[in-house]
Amino acid sequence: MNKNLGIFTNGIIKENPLLVLSIGLCSSLAVTTSVFNGIGMGFSMLFVLLMSEIIISLFHKLIPDAIRLPIFIIIIAAFTTIVQLVLAAYLPALSEALGVFLPLIVVNCIIMGRVESYASKNSVPHSILDAFGMGIGYTWVLTAISIIRELVGNGTLLNTRIIPEAYTIGLFSKAPGGFIIFGLMIAITASISKAVDDKKKAAAKAAGAAQGGAK
Repeated sequence: MNKNLGIFTNGIIKENPLLVLSIGLCSSLAVTTSVFNGIGMGFSMLFVLLMSEIIISLFHKLIPDAIRLPIFIIIIAAFTTIVQLVLAAYLPALSEALGVFLPLIVVNCIIMGRVESYASKNSVPHSILDAFGMGIGYTWVLTAISIIRELVGNGTLLNTRIIPEAYTIGLFSKAPGGFIIFGLMIAITASISKAVDDKKKAAAKAAGAAQGGAK
């Protein structure tokens, strides 16, 4: 149980693909100008990652090493195409807003990295947990960045006016604003991780000293 929980939470916190591993950044900064776009991109990635990990984990023993990367790309491209067609049919506004970054999911470092380093070496249940963890970790960061950028930059949330336009800061709806917010989130994450690690080290040191004194 603890192992499964660790696999699931790994991508959400400890090895978050954006805040910790810093991969897949181009699309994350490009589409986070609105919450709608951020959530849409996050769930699109989650679907492609989940389905790709399931298929590759299921058949990884049958895939020859010499051609595994082309096969991985074909599998990822198939599910990316499904996402594109579904969004174009039912959410055309989102499809148009995501633009070229939607088909570029095929070569996203997060998906390629996980199918290569995890799904191709682990069982289907563990790959599902890994995909959900990484996908949710990616989605919550995109959503957080999108909320700040849309609210501060445009004064809206999901196109509903929250802050009068006169009090908005247009910089945050542009590329530099995305970099600033993302940088602050990385700094906060690193600070929290360091504080947690220092606390664990201090506790371990205190426990060791207590054991030494008992002897």
